[in-house]
Amino acid sequence: MPSSPIPAARCHYLLDLLAQVPDPRKRRGRRHALAGLLAVGIAAVIAGSRSFAAIGQWAADAGPEALAVLGAARGPAEESTFRRAFALVSADVLDRVLGAWLHTRAVQAGGRLVIAIDGKTVRGAKSKGRKAPHLVAALAHGIGAVLGQVAVDEKSNEDPRGAGPAQSVRKPRRRSRHDRRDAHAD
Repeated sequence: MPSSPIPAARCHYLLDLLAQVPDPRKRRGRRHALAGLLAVGIAAVIAGSRSFAAIGQWAADAGPEALAVLGAARGPAEESTFRRAFALVSADVLDRVLGAWLHTRAVQAGGRLVIAIDGKTVRGAKSKGRKAPHLVAALAHGIGAVLGQVAVDEKSNEDPRGAGPAQSVRKPRRRSRHDRRDAHAD
């Protein structure tokens, strides 16, 4: 999982992080701020929207107060505006921003952040002459959210960054029966 180059990764406000996503749209004709469009889109998906038409409908029904809180001060955008904006935004950048925000929401257990690393082959994505992609993801247990993911060439026990086998990650030393007995001798 690539680390986030976003300096405000510790920021607790999603809108602040979304404002750092570069706007790939041409300056001429921009009516809605990109951060607002992204925030409204995310809120709509969380509320159950599964298409750009549904996101546009959710935005139209949300009301001016909700839209203002989400950074859409100019009112609801049309479905086509959401479609064009999301099509132009870099998926990798948006993934890193959302991962950074979710990281601030992760729960710590015993003073440590519990993150599971797992790989899965994407079902139904196999095409003629190509294998289905394999993704390795980092999941924060406390909130049940994927902090980030990266595509790897094939299934293996290798770290996707090339740092060696995944088993080389330092694990806490397991204390033997003798260690425990010696600890209680005091």
